[in-house]
Amino acid sequence: MQFTHDTEVALQLAAALVNTALDGREHLTDEAALDRFLREQQMSGVTRIDADDVTAVRRLRAELDRVWDAAAEDDIVDVVNSLFADAGAMPRLTRHDGWDWHLHLTTDDAPIVERLGTEAAMGLADLVRAKDLDRLKRCDAQDCDAVLVDLSRNRSRRYCDTGNCGNRQHVAAYRARKAAERA
Repeated sequence: MQFTHDTEVALQLAAALVNTALDGREHLTDEAALDRFLREQQMSGVTRIDADDVTAVRRLRAELDRVWDAAAEDDIVDVVNSLFADAGAMPRLTRHDGWDWHLHLTTDDAPIVERLGTEAAMGLADLVRAKDLDRLKRCDAQDCDAVLVDLSRNRSRRYCDTGNCGNRQHVAAYRARKAAERA
């Protein structure tokens, strides 16, 4: 199934947020780090970030991380519905910054954690409705615990974008094949 552009962006945003805490390393260390993350993710309309926002986004990140390890669809639905309710989601169509019509679920001046949460919830809701939750994966590299959203047609993506996991795994497999050929 092909997803709308805003669904893909929302899912990738959720994965990127979860991946800001890998291997015990905190990447959302302060307001400047959160601001940098939001700019990298092209979140529009962010005007002010404070320490409370950092704390709230870290809590949201932990909640989203649970989605990738959820045992059942209902567990994901509970997270999605909670995120919508916490933000008082009120869907509306908008277009801005070169993006054509898409949904926003909060007001432009809503707290950043509500905006991030509802974006993620909307993307996850589309996966639930499409019965495509198997697109939520953890990186297959043995030394990586990053999450990813497999948006490939054949659901074959195995490695994250946080490092060179795919490249490292392919090089290791190539070297193993060459060593086996020599032996």
